[in-house]
Parts: sequence; C-alpha cells; structure tokens
Amino acid sequence: MNHLIIGIAGGSGSGKTTLALRLKERFGENEVRLIPHDSYYKRHDDLPFEERCKLNYDHPDAFDNDLLIEHLKALRAGQAIDCPIYDYADHNRSDRTLHIEPAPVLIVEGILPFVEPALCALFDYKIYVDTDADERILRRILRDVKERGRSLDSVILQYRTTVKPMHEAFVEPSKRQADVIVPNGGENGPALEMLAHHIRSLIQRANTL
Repeated sequence: MNHLIIGIAGGSGSGKTTLALRLKERFGENEVRLIPHDSYYKRHDDLPFEERCKLNYDHPDAFDNDLLIEHLKALRAGQAIDCPIYDYADHNRSDRTLHIEPAPVLIVEGILPFVEPALCALFDYKIYVDTDADERILRRILRDVKERGRSLDSVILQYRTTVKPMHEAFVEPSKRQADVIVPNGGENGPALEMLAHHIRSLIQRANTL
C-alpha cells in the first residue's frame, strides 16, 4: 500500500479541522487517518499548572516534531502508532494515547506543520487554509470557552500575547510552502470538492507506481 501524507496548515480558528473532517467524509472510513499536530505538543510534567499556562503554544518549539516525524514514517511503512492525546484544559499531554492503524491517506492538520523543514518534507500535498483574522478570533473564542474550558479573559490574553504575534511571525509566512491555498476552510464547498477529487487522483497515481 502506498501512503499519501497531506498537510493542512493555517491560523488558529481558520477552519483546518473542519476541512480535514469534511475531506475524510468524502472517503471510506478506512481510507483516511486524521492526526492533529496539537497532539504532539511537548509534555511538561516538570512544570506546575500555573507555569504551563504561561508557555507559548504558538511557537514552533512547542511541538515534538521529532516524534511526529517518527510516527509518520512508521505509518508510511505500514506500522501502527500510539498517538499522544493533548489535554487542553490541563495544558499538558494526557497519559492516554490513541491507537492509529495505517491508511492510504494520512492528514496532519495544525497551525505550524509547514515550519519544520524535516516535517514539511514528508507531505506529498500541502494545503493552507486562509481565513480573515476577525473570523478566526471569533471562532477561537467560541471553541476555547465552550470546548476547552478556558475563560474569556484567558483566551483574549493568549491571543494578544502569543497567538497573533506568532501567526504573523510563523503561520502566515508558512503559506509559501503550500501547494494550494483555500479561503475559509471547510466552509468552502467548491474547494472541498476540488481537493477531494485531486486527492483521489493522487491516490490512484501512487498506486500505479
């Protein structure tokens, strides 16, 4: 089996996850595996909760890309992995893992997968989701307060101190690595259908090699 590795990048709240999920819906259940880059935030058991809250989670150094690269290479070689699970409320990696079996298509989505050269080099196809900043911050507030147990004040503080400056320094420039730029992520129906068709053609091409 040939394994196609797709990277989806974009700012926080841009619609990356929605795009990844809707792409997965276009294929069979066993054809696609989703791997959040967030799952590979570094573990910080050495720091108390108060200190973990202060860390910059929007900088490339926040991620254990070496482990993700190791796992992607294992999946490409037909080996299953135990993917970390990140606890957003605790600001640390959980003790639980998610067992992931190989599949024809592996999708990695996150804010910074295109920044680390060794990781970026593993992607056969790179998609950047480009969404207006006002829309992104509104989505982030709703998500972090409702789904991740954060306070409104903490979300706004984090956005001003790390999310916005790191987006400008690292996320936005990484779009230059993309093969295609998609406005509005999973809400862009025509782009979604185009991507699904193109990915299907890439799978077929890989299987003829």
